[in-house]
Amino acid sequence: MSGVRRRSVLAAFGGTVAAGAVAGGTGAAQAAEAAEMGAAAAPKPGRPGRNRYEREISALLRKMTVDEKLGQLQQLPWSWDTGPGGGGTEAATKAAREGRLGSVLSIYGGKANNALQKIAVEETRLGIPLLYGFDVIHGLWTTFPIPLAQAASFDPAVAATDAEVSAKEARTNGIHWTFAPMMDVTHEPRWGRIAEGNGEDPYLTAELAKAKVLAYQGTAKGRDLKAKDKLAACAKHYVAYGGAEGGRDYNTVIVSESQLRNYYLPPFKAAIDADCATVMASFNTINGVPAHGNSHTLNEILKDEWDFDGLVVSDWTGVQELIPHGFAADGAEAARLGLNAGVDMEMTSTHLVTNGKKLLRSGQISERRLDDAVRRVLRLKYELGLFENPYVDEAAVIGEPTPETRKAARDTAARSMVLLKNDKKALPLAPTTKSVAVVGPFGDSKDLLGAWAFPFAAKKAPAITVLEGVKAAVPDAKVTYALGVDADGKDTSKIPAAVDAAKAADVTVVVVGEAAALSGEAAARSDISLPGGQEQLIAAIAATGKPFVVVLVNGRPLTVGDWLASAPAVLEAWHGGTEAGNAVADVLFGKVNPGGKLPVTFPRTVGQIPIYYNHESTGRPYDPKNKYTSKYLDLPNGPEFAFGHGLSYTTFETSAPKLGRDSVSARALRSGDTVEVSVTVTNTGTREGDEVVQLYVHDKFASIVQPVRKLRGFRRVTLAAGKSTTVRFPLGADDLGFWTNSEDGKFVIEPGDIDVYVGTSSDATAKAALKIT
Repeated sequence: MSGVRRRSVLAAFGGTVAAGAVAGGTGAAQAAEAAEMGAAAAPKPGRPGRNRYEREISALLRKMTVDEKLGQLQQLPWSWDTGPGGGGTEAATKAAREGRLGSVLSIYGGKANNALQKIAVEETRLGIPLLYGFDVIHGLWTTFPIPLAQAASFDPAVAATDAEVSAKEARTNGIHWTFAPMMDVTHEPRWGRIAEGNGEDPYLTAELAKAKVLAYQGTAKGRDLKAKDKLAACAKHYVAYGGAEGGRDYNTVIVSESQLRNYYLPPFKAAIDADCATVMASFNTINGVPAHGNSHTLNEILKDEWDFDGLVVSDWTGVQELIPHGFAADGAEAARLGLNAGVDMEMTSTHLVTNGKKLLRSGQISERRLDDAVRRVLRLKYELGLFENPYVDEAAVIGEPTPETRKAARDTAARSMVLLKNDKKALPLAPTTKSVAVVGPFGDSKDLLGAWAFPFAAKKAPAITVLEGVKAAVPDAKVTYALGVDADGKDTSKIPAAVDAAKAADVTVVVVGEAAALSGEAAARSDISLPGGQEQLIAAIAATGKPFVVVLVNGRPLTVGDWLASAPAVLEAWHGGTEAGNAVADVLFGKVNPGGKLPVTFPRTVGQIPIYYNHESTGRPYDPKNKYTSKYLDLPNGPEFAFGHGLSYTTFETSAPKLGRDSVSARALRSGDTVEVSVTVTNTGTREGDEVVQLYVHDKFASIVQPVRKLRGFRRVTLAAGKSTTVRFPLGADDLGFWTNSEDGKFVIEPGDIDVYVGTSSDATAKAALKIT
């Protein structure tokens, strides 16, 4: 961070800046900086309701040796690849026996958890229990749709359902802590981890993240981590990970202070306001400073400005990676920089345990900062009830989905699907259809669980295939299957057989997309079209002249290409989880009327990337009649499908927005006043359906240029044919103000004119005018 920022932190604690006290400095200046930065993260009591543990924590800290304290800041992995508990690791067992281990990740099943816990509790001097973490991202045994799909529901209850089921399954398996939700907003569809997040919008992401945190941890009245069906949540990856250049995982991020605060930070703030127990640092640099060594984001914003009293955990080897980043010279310096910047627990790498005593003796880390980090770890363990009840009830372990959780997975998968196109009402298919051909690489594939689905879950509860779902939906129909092409599109030799199947059927369902391995972590793609010959398969089916529809299963936005024009209907089904095939059939045959919306823009081609709805206007906005405006010569303006787009089997109309008043003062907004926006939505079709009413604002003239649209409200409503309802949204300070580029961050509400748009996508045109005085 800059020298100016460092001085502001130290001044708050009476510190001074020694000459040469910069990152990577040496000698006395380096030690002085480290000691003072350690003081900047002074130990704080827990938030109200958690102070009851501070006396016990303080008493325990007084008994602990430096080695035992450092051990609490260490997390080591356990292997789950070979089944419950996996093969274990000698390192974790040895560290637990020595009292030099605070947490273990990727251990589950009960038996292995208890065996290792018994070592920590009964064979060490202080008997401090271990904290067990696991990447429960969208399910443990019951796999729900990927988070990007859940975002397409525009329904926080979908995210909450996943979290509730996942928490119960995980806690019975001895897991205390999930590394979720991920709330990295991004403009990069090439980035594989877009599948793990909620798309491109900070407001939508914040609402879903908040819902998931509350469901993982307890009710809105306060978290209840001792409950046997709850988990500690983790807001990740903090912060700006979704801004990785070129969409390449782990890559560089350059972002202004205003962009950081207006775009990347709001979901994390929402999670902290929802009392999220932990935060995980991200792999990327932020303006040249790695997130694991970034005191501005971890100390100044998270712990000081937001008063976060929870635990900050590194990502996998994140502290170690300060060395290849070129930020730390060796392991000792990586440990110093990470701890002083605000990281409390080191995952996988062991630099704090290895170098902590030496750093403490030399004054490069302070005992005060060390105790603060340990206090945060112990606080979470007390809250989880681990000191009272460290063991798992092995008789109560859940080891497979139940009929109830399968129904929840099926309902949420169908609720997350987006009808992208539906010419001449090609969908829904008639339940009386006599013959159906299912073709394509994912028509009879179980590879529908998505990124972060576990091999043990896939083995016990594999995904229902689309073919299985279609057969169950129309049991009296003749249903045939032909592969056409393989998943990577390289073998097209079976396309003729798929064509024959299509010619012999009343209708063909073409199921194409991406394998789960093509999205998720370390799965960036430079080309986000359908792989290989999959487009060739669609063209061949279209050439038969027989009715067909296309189903997409994927973990990111795709460039749909020329085949879109020939496809009568396209259903975006994403990677839908355990019940994916049944959910697809529910939508195809009209049992469920699709109501999802796109949480991310679909580009026409990768050459448009980044393309997103909440962009700035530029000084020469697009004008088709003027060459010298912002556009591509070889593409139509705008995306293939806009953010918020999604069709239904019925039709809706929304009225123009009405404001409760035409003007409001900035002072009133800062005092908590709001302006009500109301809109009437009517189902003008012939069947019940869902519509997502969306509210956008545009600050027309501001001291920092504002996006042409910002989503500031949404509501998914269900209406019978011919029925109407009025949806109301409050607009307050958070909706109408913004953060400036001040180094310390300044939130402002400026007088001026606001356009308020309401409609059913980011292309909404109905608007009202609001004046801020």
